Amino acid sequence: MINDEHKLKKLGNIFKEAREKAHLKQSDVATTAGVNANYYAQIERGEINLSYDKLQSIAKALNIKSIDVS
Repeated sequence: MINDEHKLKKLGNIFKEAREKAHLKQSDVATTAGVNANYYAQIERGEINLSYDKLQSIAKALNIKSIDVS
């Protein structure tokens, strides 16, 4: 789990940029990743400390190969 607020916001921005680049709605990504749309929206805003499994499923839904939030 990611515990740093700055890193959570950066991760959310990475997901949002990838989603917008792919011309997807939040609900599209949420459905593909197997998460609730409201939960996904909170992730994009950096409000949720997500598990590694959720991170992987969302990254896969967005076709993201690697993530650097350092």
